[in-house]
Amino acid sequence: MNDSLRSALEGFIRRQAGADRVSITDVKLLAGGSIQENWMIRADVDGGDHASQLDLVVRTDAPSGVQGSHSRVEEFALLKAAFDAGVTVPEPLWLCRVPDVIGRQFFIMRRVAGIAAAHLVVKDGRYGGDRARLLERLGMELARIHTIRPPRADLGFLAEFDGPPALHAIRRLRAFLDTHHTPHPALEWGLRWLERHAPPRGDIVLCHRDFRTGNYMVDERGLTGILDWEFSGWGDPLEDVGWFCAKCWRFGPGGEAGGIGAREDFYCGYESVSGRRLDRAQVHYWEVMAHLNWAVIAIQQAERHLSGEETSLMLALTGHIVPELEYEVLAMTEAA
Repeated sequence: MNDSLRSALEGFIRRQAGADRVSITDVKLLAGGSIQENWMIRADVDGGDHASQLDLVVRTDAPSGVQGSHSRVEEFALLKAAFDAGVTVPEPLWLCRVPDVIGRQFFIMRRVAGIAAAHLVVKDGRYGGDRARLLERLGMELARIHTIRPPRADLGFLAEFDGPPALHAIRRLRAFLDTHHTPHPALEWGLRWLERHAPPRGDIVLCHRDFRTGNYMVDERGLTGILDWEFSGWGDPLEDVGWFCAKCWRFGPGGEAGGIGAREDFYCGYESVSGRRLDRAQVHYWEVMAHLNWAVIAIQQAERHLSGEETSLMLALTGHIVPELEYEVLAMTEAA
């Protein structure tokens, strides 16, 4: 972060916080964030309502994006809605809608302690505390997210639709594959299977749509925050449950719930807050959907690299997981 950008952020925080003086004393570009760019900053604030040393995260756009990802203005609204609903998320503080300050839209939130790296959370028992309790807590948090329901004026940018959410998702995925330059017959097969077995429309809730290990923060005691709301939208609550439990998000041979433990612990936490029993048989359907959805996102991630928009080894390698996802789609639909 150069001196000009640092000075611009200091001025923005000073104005938003009503402070007399702001000095950024530490800056670090955070790892991860394949779709967005995150900077950790430490700011000394004199005067105003936030006079203290603040540990913050500046979240802005990466050089190129993925189709369907929300803008920073929209993501800030989603984060605020979740915070107000009692979900454990970083507190959203200030939004910059115009690019005049740093050249891009951005928002600033409080930094939460802990780590999110999935390979560490799954394999290292030092993080997350008791795994059964962690899964129960994650289920409870997801149920709180699902208390957010339409209509919501503050979330008016989220697309509303008639009919079953599953068919709406299928149309979106098929529209991408129909215009993509490379055919993917296994994914087309999976979409047809999903179409034939689509559940009817039920409760419509706010789905996080990337609720998985790697997108929540934990420390040695347990959960500290739910992250990454850029794909959220209205949908079937089981969509998030299936995504969390899908094999593609277990990061190894660990437990079926997020790679860290048993499904029932996660389910029980969800049911304790939602007051409704999850249809366990129907979760399988949404796990197939998760593999299809992740395969399309992986194709889009690789295209960001191949098109020259953003040169990245990580994006290039993401494209290589598509055949594995296609295999899982075939295996899961054959078994069903």
